[in-house]
Amino acid sequence: MPRRSRVLSGTLVASALLLTSIGVGTLAVNAGAATPPAQSAHSGHTMAASTAFSPEDPDGDGYIPANPPVTGVTPSTKEPPHRYFHEFQANCAVSHTAPDDPIVYPQQPGKSHDHTFMGNTTTNANSTTASLDAGSTTCLAPGDRSGYWMPTMYDGDRPVLPVGPQVIYYKAGVTDYTSVRPFPKGLRYVVGSPMQSAQEFRNHRGFVEGWECGDSFFNVDFPANCPDREDVQVNIRFQAPSCWDGRNLDTPDHKSHMAYPVVNPGTNNNICPATHPVALPMIEFKMAFPVNGDLSRVRLASGASYSFHYDFFNAWDDATLKALVDHCVVGGLQCNARGYDETHPEAGAALDANYELP
Repeated sequence: MPRRSRVLSGTLVASALLLTSIGVGTLAVNAGAATPPAQSAHSGHTMAASTAFSPEDPDGDGYIPANPPVTGVTPSTKEPPHRYFHEFQANCAVSHTAPDDPIVYPQQPGKSHDHTFMGNTTTNANSTTASLDAGSTTCLAPGDRSGYWMPTMYDGDRPVLPVGPQVIYYKAGVTDYTSVRPFPKGLRYVVGSPMQSAQEFRNHRGFVEGWECGDSFFNVDFPANCPDREDVQVNIRFQAPSCWDGRNLDTPDHKSHMAYPVVNPGTNNNICPATHPVALPMIEFKMAFPVNGDLSRVRLASGASYSFHYDFFNAWDDATLKALVDHCVVGGLQCNARGYDETHPEAGAALDANYELP
C-alpha cells in the first residue's frame, strides 16, 4: 500500500499557584515568578501546521509504523464473567510546564501553547521513544516513563498546577476485558482538540463529567463560582480512545490510528470496530486543579474551557505494564498504582512496595 502524504488530587495550598513564564524553554514546577502575557484563544498548535517531523518518522509522511504490527485480530464479542471494575491507576505528579508538544510539533521547541507535563521529567519538543525510555518519572511506578500532558490552566496570569500525584486510570473500554493487551512502546495520540467547539466538547466520546467543583457537575464552561473552601478544587474527567489499528504508532492527525469502542449490534456490549480491532487500555484523566471561589479569570493556555485536550506518549517498561494490565484489567480488579485491590486482598499485588516488579 503506498504511503500517504503528510496531513495537515492534592490538598489546596497557596503554593500551588506557581508563577512561571510562557516563554520558550522548559520550566520546573518551582520556577520563578515571571508573569506570562495573556494568550489569545486557541493559540499554539492550532495556528499553523508542523514544519518538522519526528526522528521516528524519517520520510516525514506523518505515519510511524508499529514494528512489528499486530495482525490477525478480530474484535472480541465474548462476554466474560461480569466484573464491575477492571482497572488500575497510574498516579503521576506534575513535573514541569513548557510551550512544547513532541507529538504535534516535534523538534520545534516553543511552537505550542503552554503545556503542563506529568510523568516523564524529560518530555520536551525533542522527545522520542528512546529519550523517554531513558528518562525518569514523577509517577509512583518507576516503570511508567510515559509522557502525559495537557494545556496549562491559568487564573488570570497565574498557572494553576495540580498538586501531588494525579489519577490516570487505565481501564477496559470493551465488554471483553480479558481481550485488553498492553500499549505498544512508542504509541502516541492526542485526545480532544483545542479547536473544538463547546458542543463538540460536550458531545465528545471522551466526555465523562466535564468541569466540576462542589455540587456543580457536567459543565462545558468553568463554573462561575466554586465553594471557597480548602477541600474544593476544579476537576475534570476525560477518556481516551482504546481501540488501535494495530499498524501505526502515530498518524498525521495523531488520532486516526485510535478509535473509541462501538456497540455490538443486538447487544449492550462494547467492542472495538473492525477498522481498529486491537483492544488497549482506556486512559482516563482525572485531574484536580487547586482553584476555587470566583473562576471568572480562569482559562486554559489553549483557550476556552472547552478547548481542553491531552496527549499521551507511551514509554512504559513493557514487563511492568503487562503485569498491571494482566493482573488488574484482564483480572477484573480495581487496583491502585501497585496493582493491589483492597477488596480482593487474596489476589495479591502486581508490584512490590516500591511499585516495581517483584
